[in-house]
Amino acid sequence: MNIASESPVRPPLCDRLGIRHPIFGFSHSVDVCAAIARAGGFPVLGLARELPHEIPHILAEASERMAGLPYGIDLMLPSQVPDEAASIESVRAQLPAPHVAFVDGLRDRFQVKPPQRPSFFTSQVRTRALFDAQIEAVLDSDARGVATAIGLRADLIERAKARGKLTFSLVGSVRHARKALDMGVEVLVAQGYDAGGHTGTVGTLSLLPQVIAEAGEVPVLAAGGIATGAQVLGVLGMGAQGAWLGTLWMGAKENHTPPALLQRLIASGSEDTLITRAHSGKPCRVVRSDWIDAWNEPGAPAPLGMPLQQALTGDVFASMHEFDDARLIYEAAGQSVFGIERETTVGEQMDALVDGMRGAWERMRGWDAHRR
Repeated sequence: MNIASESPVRPPLCDRLGIRHPIFGFSHSVDVCAAIARAGGFPVLGLARELPHEIPHILAEASERMAGLPYGIDLMLPSQVPDEAASIESVRAQLPAPHVAFVDGLRDRFQVKPPQRPSFFTSQVRTRALFDAQIEAVLDSDARGVATAIGLRADLIERAKARGKLTFSLVGSVRHARKALDMGVEVLVAQGYDAGGHTGTVGTLSLLPQVIAEAGEVPVLAAGGIATGAQVLGVLGMGAQGAWLGTLWMGAKENHTPPALLQRLIASGSEDTLITRAHSGKPCRVVRSDWIDAWNEPGAPAPLGMPLQQALTGDVFASMHEFDDARLIYEAAGQSVFGIERETTVGEQMDALVDGMRGAWERMRGWDAHRR
């Protein structure tokens, strides 16, 4: 890793956070986040799919691995979920019979093995009670920032700021940006249609200038479809103070991506991703697999809403990851999947991003010199 390399542009938010590069890396992996921090970026650890009793241990590990370097935590806080659920079994017992029969048919068709390891997807239902427990753990952590997606809670913003944490909100529209600003969010992340995971309907390059205009002096990051240093420099030129990347890190050794999923990501281009409700019940961009395609076949039912769709299919998602099922395995992934060409390391990825920024910067300077 070329740790001496510096970004050609260093927006004010970098100084505010004490990072060298305007690169914000979202990942579910502590190993990835620690490597991003060491390489001079700002890692954001996703905890939305972790078992509640494991979150304090994960945060303790993250704190130790970051070794004093700044990092953030990301939570998913959709509003249209139950206040609480007795158990995932009670939710499953109320699922529509046609949907249960359809998924049972897919289990037989694909010979899905029952998952053996406990996981969020086999045991949890997204509820406000679950979110409350996640929030308490995050507020007690030493994370420098707290980010929220597909939902926002004023009490979290107020309490996080009172603890000295910088607040981020991922927004997919100007309306969402205004709501976040009204709640006092300190950094907006303009997440375009190109992004992996839960996303909106407006592309990154169209959304970004609108959110920047709405934000005024509030810093804005760009998210969605970004995999190269030239793209990072491009969004900085549009007024963003950094780029938020997620998909790219799944190609890093530190992510411990299951082999079949890694090969799917390497083989995929932007057109191999699509937005579906089959994963969670909300629009979510994923890389295609036979499981996702089955939900688009004639006769397939419309996916249920959140959190019912996860209760319906969560054991299958857990199984395909536990057993690395090459036919079925998929993951949330953006159109930036084109940037995963081989397995690499976070350090190599960060070097490539910074070198790409510098190369684009020098290329544009060359154009100006040529005019003279």
